[in-house]
Amino acid sequence: MFTGLIEETGKVFSLEKRTDGSRLTIEANVVVENTKIGDSIAVNGVCLTVVNIENKSLSFDVSPETLKRTNLETLKIGELVNLERALRPSDRLGGHIVQGHIDTIGKIVRFSPIGEHWELNVEIPSEFLDFVVEKGSIAIDGISLTINQIKKNILSINIIPHTREVTNLKQRKAGDFVNLEFDILAKYVVNLLKPYKETRLKNLLENL
Repeated sequence: MFTGLIEETGKVFSLEKRTDGSRLTIEANVVVENTKIGDSIAVNGVCLTVVNIENKSLSFDVSPETLKRTNLETLKIGELVNLERALRPSDRLGGHIVQGHIDTIGKIVRFSPIGEHWELNVEIPSEFLDFVVEKGSIAIDGISLTINQIKKNILSINIIPHTREVTNLKQRKAGDFVNLEFDILAKYVVNLLKPYKETRLKNLLENL
């Protein structure tokens, strides 16, 4: 489990394609400390298992399903990625509960400065709109962020200077694709209410 508070940005060293997925190697500094093979690291919000440690680099095996569902397959050598080690029981939960299980990919449609801050507009697939609310939480590339406004299927998010500076957002631009993980509490609520919505719709149709 993670909090969405990025510890550092690492740099993609290699992405080796294999018959059963890919081997991703990231150069890092902070998250290498006290990390062991088998530990979990969130890479752009994706929970991955460390399979090799060498000097200041960490390697991960990425499955075909993960490549299909996330933006990891499109990573380029030298690209910055957000890194966070798994939450310890004694840590403060400064962001929100992030599992590292990506739901889908969104597209940045606008990312522009407003004074000292930045406004990030992300388009999400319409079928996931039930999982987002204004002032609710969302993890974008593993960053815990607050949704300011929702217009149709576009999320508007305020980015403070610190967040932009210490994450890969400093390299993001319109047209880029980002990993999205919706709030786990929202997903449970929507799932619990789904049978009631379906029953209500069925009753309405029968009474037409």
